[in-house]
Amino acid sequence: VVDDLFTKNPSLAYIKWDCNAVIYNAYSSHLKDQAAFYIQYVEGLYKVLERIRAKYPKVPMMLCSGGGGRVDYAALKYFTEFWPSDNTDPMERIFIQWEYSYFYPSIASSNHVTDWGKQPIKFRTDVAMMGKLGFDIVVSKLPENDLKFCQLAIKNYNELKKTIWQGEQYRLANPSEGSVASMLYVSNDQSAAVSFNYLVNNRYDEGSKLPIKMQGLNSEKRYRLKEINLYPGTNSTLNSSMVYSGDFLMKVGFNPNVKSDRTSVVIKIEEVK
Repeated sequence: VVDDLFTKNPSLAYIKWDCNAVIYNAYSSHLKDQAAFYIQYVEGLYKVLERIRAKYPKVPMMLCSGGGGRVDYAALKYFTEFWPSDNTDPMERIFIQWEYSYFYPSIASSNHVTDWGKQPIKFRTDVAMMGKLGFDIVVSKLPENDLKFCQLAIKNYNELKKTIWQGEQYRLANPSEGSVASMLYVSNDQSAAVSFNYLVNNRYDEGSKLPIKMQGLNSEKRYRLKEINLYPGTNSTLNSSMVYSGDFLMKVGFNPNVKSDRTSVVIKIEEVK
C-alpha cells in the first residue's frame, strides 16, 4: 500500500502512520501459541516498517498511535516522531508533554498548535515549541497579529530547535506541584539555553512569586536573558541588558514573572563572551 502511494504520488514528503486501537477479541481456544499472539503481531509490524524505512530512508514518518499502544522505543528506529495524544488542549499538553518526556526526548514528541482550548495563540505556540512544532490550523484565517506572532515564533524556533531537540533537558518547576510549570533546555556546550514557563493555575494572584533556579549552565560563564515570542504590541517586563553568572542563575535563580496577564513566558539564554 505504501509503495503504491509513493509510486502514484512521488512528491509525497511525509507519512502519518495511525493506529487508534489494539486488536480486540484476538484469543482463540482452538489455535496454538495464543500467548504469543501480540508479540508476533508486533514483530510482523516491525518487519513491515523495516522494509518501508529501508526503501524510503529520508521520508519523515510520524507514528500517530498513542491510543494503539504503538509508542515504544523499538519504533524509534523507524519513525522520526511520535504523536503523544489527540488531546491538544495546550493546558493539558503541558502535563502530557511533561510526563511523556520522562521516557522520550523532545525530538520525538510531535507537538502541534490546534484550535483546542481557550488559550491565546501565543500560549498554544509556546507549549508546542517544546518538541517538534507543527500547525494544525488554517493559518490563512488567523487575525493579522496572530499570524505575525506565528511567523516570529517559527523564526525563533528554527534558531533554538537544535537546543530543544538535542540539548539537555531540566525540569525546574513541576506543574503538578504548583501554579507554574518551567522547563529548561541547555545546549551541549552550555553556551545557550531556552526556558519555557507557563501559568497552570488561574486562581487569583497566582504566578511565579520567587526566582526559579536554573540547572545545567556553566557556573563560570556569564549569560544574558531575553524574553522572546512576544505578541505584537506587547513588551517584556524583563531587563535584557542585565548579565548574570551561571552560578547566580543556578543558586539564586530568575523570576520569569509569570502571572495572569503573562501566562506563557519564553526566555532565551545566551552566553556573553
